[in-house]
Amino acid sequence: MVQLALLWKAPEVNPVNKKARSIPFFNPVSNVYGRVFFFSWFGFMIAFWSWYAFPPLLADVIAGDLGMKPYQVANSNIIALTATLIVRLIAGPCCDRFGPRKTFAGCLLAGAVPTFLAGAVFNASGLYALRFFIGILGGSFVPCQVWTTGFFDKNVVGTANALTGGLGNLGGGITYFVMPAVYNSLRSDGLSRHKAWRVSFIVPGVLIVFVATCLLLLCPDTPTGKWEDRFAAVDSSLTRHNVSGVVPIPGQINDAPVSQPEKDASSDMEKPHGWKDNEAQATDQEMLDTAKGEVIQKPSFKEILHVMFSPQTIVTAACYFCTFGAELAINSILGNYYMKNFPKLGLQESGNWAAMFGLLNGVTRPLGGFISDVVYRKTHSVWAKKAVLHTYGVITGVFLIAIGVLDSKNQATMFGLVAGMAFFLEGGNGADFGLVPHVHPYANGVVSGFTGAAGNFGGIIFAIIFRYNGKNYGKVFWIIGCMTIGINLLVSWIKPIPRGQIGGR
Repeated sequence: MVQLALLWKAPEVNPVNKKARSIPFFNPVSNVYGRVFFFSWFGFMIAFWSWYAFPPLLADVIAGDLGMKPYQVANSNIIALTATLIVRLIAGPCCDRFGPRKTFAGCLLAGAVPTFLAGAVFNASGLYALRFFIGILGGSFVPCQVWTTGFFDKNVVGTANALTGGLGNLGGGITYFVMPAVYNSLRSDGLSRHKAWRVSFIVPGVLIVFVATCLLLLCPDTPTGKWEDRFAAVDSSLTRHNVSGVVPIPGQINDAPVSQPEKDASSDMEKPHGWKDNEAQATDQEMLDTAKGEVIQKPSFKEILHVMFSPQTIVTAACYFCTFGAELAINSILGNYYMKNFPKLGLQESGNWAAMFGLLNGVTRPLGGFISDVVYRKTHSVWAKKAVLHTYGVITGVFLIAIGVLDSKNQATMFGLVAGMAFFLEGGNGADFGLVPHVHPYANGVVSGFTGAAGNFGGIIFAIIFRYNGKNYGKVFWIIGCMTIGINLLVSWIKPIPRGQIGGR
């Protein structure tokens, strides 16, 4: 009962970095942590819905109205991912420079414009351009994750990130229910097919603007207030809690931690001020070093490149390339795959079954982040989080190969295999962003942006493979499965944290 109460009561807060140590999931009104958590996942869910609003109607309704051929439909799916890749690379450094809240709102408002302009499309070229700019909405994932990381402490950050990402990804499933329902409702009200699909895009457009306005007006940049005041706020906390005569902390990001005198048995006891992490036993000095090392810095171009191409960032990016990349590509074709293997299902029912793949994110992705946090708390090792990530990746590959090789025409077999694959693929997304906050924490936006962009790059690569294999969907599934296993094994040996890094441990 005590644990359940954490879902709505004001969380315990680490007084040094002001991050919450529990997630007030059901308290988005009176508690600032609950409010930020809500707008993080809800804002991304609305963005994801609009980003993927075309696939449920594209192959049948929109393609028929615009006279598009199958290869043009596939091209539009690839183009929709291209802009998101670019925006995520830009959004990461923007989060570190301007703050994730403003970056988040910027992505939403910029993506709302092309969403409202859906009715102005009358040919395939116009659709390509429109889906490219709507792809800006997919970039909102990066500030969503960086914002969450800034408000929740290390003992729950994996779960928090996985929940906001997973609930946000529900938009990819909800769209398969909502867009056909809105379209059919408009048709029953007398609108022609030509007009109904165009008018249906007004619904996500209005919601995007509403959510962007709310998060700007109702939420802060950081737990300590304004983004530009974060250095002063942390320095004030460090001074206020310097109760043990702690020596000054080095000012350079890459300085090694200050060596500590050997501690006696009493130093392992919980300090009376009660802010010491329970996921790893640490001295006050080590905790203060960590807090200083995790303050987000304004990145220079040289530092951005250094962080992006460090082996540790490559690990999170490579794994996300496989998991989220596969999810994006599969989301775009799953309804068509079901229609091919089970033609009796029809547009709505095949869309409903395809929606299940996206809707499972509400459970599977948070579970991946939760397991990542649990093993971290029990082992006190970031290596454990990395092991969870690669385990998810390899098992995902096995399921993808099984789906592709069997190419089952039995509904129970196919839907069961897809559900099993979704459990590990989407859980791998959560485990990945459970590891991300530990890698270069002073540049969390850069790491998150590069990792998120790698997911989109994977989506583009896998979508191209689907594009050139036509309706031979099973073959592409086992190709993706082999790539997923190979890439995970290739990067499994890399240390999870750079040598000498302060913070993130």
